Amino acid sequence: MAVVTTNPVERVRTRVGDALFLKVAGPDGHAARDRIHLTPGPRWFAPGSPIRRVHADSAMFVGGLRALLLQSLHPLAMAGVAGHSGYRGDPWGRLARTSTFLAYTTFATADDAQEMVDRVRAVHERVRGKTPDGRPYRASDPHLLTWVHVAEADSFLAAHQHYGERRLSAVEADEYVAQSARVARALGAEVVPETVAELADCLESYRGELEPTPEALDAARFLLREPPLPWPVRAPYRLLGAGSVALLPAWARQELDVETWFTRVVGRPAGDVAVRAVRWGMGTAESRGRRR
Repeated sequence: MAVVTTNPVERVRTRVGDALFLKVAGPDGHAARDRIHLTPGPRWFAPGSPIRRVHADSAMFVGGLRALLLQSLHPLAMAGVAGHSGYRGDPWGRLARTSTFLAYTTFATADDAQEMVDRVRAVHERVRGKTPDGRPYRASDPHLLTWVHVAEADSFLAAHQHYGERRLSAVEADEYVAQSARVARALGAEVVPETVAELADCLESYRGELEPTPEALDAARFLLREPPLPWPVRAPYRLLGAGSVALLPAWARQELDVETWFTRVVGRPAGDVAVRAVRWGMGTAESRGRRR
């Protein structure tokens, strides 16, 4: 049951937070949230653990956008997204599916987390095809799964360390990488980094496979310049986008051609403002699980 308040500022905050939550989690977000946080049973990760702190923080908005931009540079991964995900036709649906997967594997019971992983693996088995230049791909390829994972882990961690409310120590950051590796292996990745140093090395090892294909450039343009949002919301979203671009490696910004004077000069402060605004409205994933 929702908490009723007579404080006008709190009412506005609740409305804003609920609207953001449903946009990200989808129309069934409230029911999924209750199942995730209220179902008793053991979890993969303990309360207060690094992965729960990172994935609960509003900095994930920046990290998620950075991850999508970075992932797009792998031509096989981008071909799978362009051909099967419906990111242009149903971007909010794709976002809801991704956020639901992260929520289940991070916060839900072990049984529910495994069930979600099994469902995603079944989808991956059906996602296969060829790039425009004829190279075959399949979403269940362990090497490709590792790329998707390291792009996400690197992005989520970078966003948290720059914009997170309670940033991780060096030891906790290593623990975050090791905990996220558990999910990657459950999905079928085989060689997965376990420390921050290994994560950086693994990301660098993919550099020779990356390229700014037309599909990648189209995705970056869509995400940063043509977001499926009403015009009044695009200005705040621009701050979020600037914060995401500012955290990309310099080589990725150059290849995607996404750096502007705005992202270069005020990108990180803009990202901080955007994350603080989202945090004001939404709180954390775990506090939302208690806000009924």
